[in-house]
Amino acid sequence: MFGLGSQELIIILVIVVVLFGAKRLPQLGAGLGKGIKNFKKGINSDDNDQIDDSNDKEC
Repeated sequence: MFGLGSQELIIILVIVVVLFGAKRLPQLGAGLGKGIKNFKKGINSDDNDQIDDSNDKEC
């Protein structure tokens, strides 16, 4: 993927747990998931708006 092996991923996970704490990780994951979902929704709505605008100009 990015050239990261299992040892590197474990080290990154340990650093994240130390920085944020184990109780806060589910909140961070949920926030990240919502952000990605809203980003995808925004991109799709922008594409649909541009398609609608181009169809309006042709008429």
